[in-house]
Amino acid sequence: MSMEFIEALNEIEREKGISKDILFEAIEAALISSYKRNFNTAQNVRVDMNRHNGVIKVFARKTVVDEVLDPRMEISLYASREINPNFQLNDIAEIEVTPRDFGRIAAQTAKQVVTQRIREAERGLIYNAYIEKEEDIVTGIVQRQDLRNVYIDLGKIEAALPLNELMPNEKFKQGDRVKAYITKVENTTKGPQILLSRTHPGLLKRLFELEVPEIFDGVVEIRSVAREAGFRSKIAVHSRNEEVDPVGSCVGPKGMRVQTIVNELKGEKIDIVCWSESVEEYVANSLSPSKVLEVQVFEQEKMARVIVPDYQLSLAIGIKGQNARLAAKLTGWKIDIKSETQAEEEYGRPRTGEAMHQDSVSID
Repeated sequence: MSMEFIEALNEIEREKGISKDILFEAIEAALISSYKRNFNTAQNVRVDMNRHNGVIKVFARKTVVDEVLDPRMEISLYASREINPNFQLNDIAEIEVTPRDFGRIAAQTAKQVVTQRIREAERGLIYNAYIEKEEDIVTGIVQRQDLRNVYIDLGKIEAALPLNELMPNEKFKQGDRVKAYITKVENTTKGPQILLSRTHPGLLKRLFELEVPEIFDGVVEIRSVAREAGFRSKIAVHSRNEEVDPVGSCVGPKGMRVQTIVNELKGEKIDIVCWSESVEEYVANSLSPSKVLEVQVFEQEKMARVIVPDYQLSLAIGIKGQNARLAAKLTGWKIDIKSETQAEEEYGRPRTGEAMHQDSVSID
């Protein structure tokens, strides 16, 4: 092996961050296998690669014995002392057996090992970079699509966006820029694999963090998200500063902040509601845009009975129950919605005609 090869290892250590000692050890281990394979021997050997000049030597390692039964693995005490007079029984004697043409094999093997280690190191760097981005948003370019995935180029790696993680009626073509949520980063034998989603509630949460400075700064926090991707979402927000309106912060001047998110999600409707420690108030807010007259809480069943004006019943329930379903997901409470007339007939509740105060806004 030449000095140029040693210099190349030094350069790899500087540029790739791969320890030269690790490369030497890997090359020596590979050369042992290569020696046994190419020279058809089962004897125990050690390969030594000089760290300074690259000279490679192969040594057969034999146990010193009185009577030799296996010449490949053993050497007599008499013969060993011709090598070193200090050898004793059961010592390990090393005898150089470097083949004359071993240099060519060694060079090819070393090149393969170094290439493999560089590939492994680069995969490790990519994995470490993206494992930190798990549950975060990335932007990439659509490369291609097969029967299962859309493949997104993220720069150093290609990620998979499964077709079942696309929003309804969402289609991409090659070259489109797309934002997606990283659901999983795995380190496989083929290298890092990254899975993306456009339907995950985390995508909505991260988009608000990007668009709303108050959320990014921690003044306003997102307490819960419920989403039926492509159709409607609800997000509950809370302000740690009484002077900051959490719902208004998310909506932004003239609705610009939330509209940017709606556009990114292809027109998905978003209800922004104010979170509250009061279950009654929180449940009432969650049913936005409908008005709520009263909320009755049943702690043991973790159920809330909600009474709404007669003309608001269909709005509270939503198309195919969507509004009520999202409100239940958002709050974590079962919600039973009754109109004022139904409540009066079933429970004898008197009519009030006054709606509870609700802090919320709906964006179509």
